[in-house]
Amino acid sequence: MFQRNAERWMQMGPEERMIMREREKIYRARVNREVDTALRDSGLRLDAEKRAQFEQRYLQERRRIEHSLRQEVESRRQQELPQIQERLKKEFTQPSATTSSTTAPGASSSPKK
Repeated sequence: MFQRNAERWMQMGPEERMIMREREKIYRARVNREVDTALRDSGLRLDAEKRAQFEQRYLQERRRIEHSLRQEVESRRQQELPQIQERLKKEFTQPSATTSSTTAPGASSSPKK
């Protein structure tokens, strides 16, 4: 995975790299704020070494949760895609007269006299 990412990075232009760096900087700032909030909300008063350990564990757990959520979302997506594909297949294989009638309800919503 690291090699694939490195290859993608090498193929990016300077603007894309700058955008990616900025996104990463924003992400890290948000996560750091969340770590600070979690530490403050916990009520713990930690020295620098313990704080670093807390931050490391928080980030590990956060990555684990994010990974789990990504897997869950991907699984649900894969389950629902066939239904979407079938529905779209039916929708787009119908005669064009039916398709034009689906756009007509917008016009027919105006009040009739």
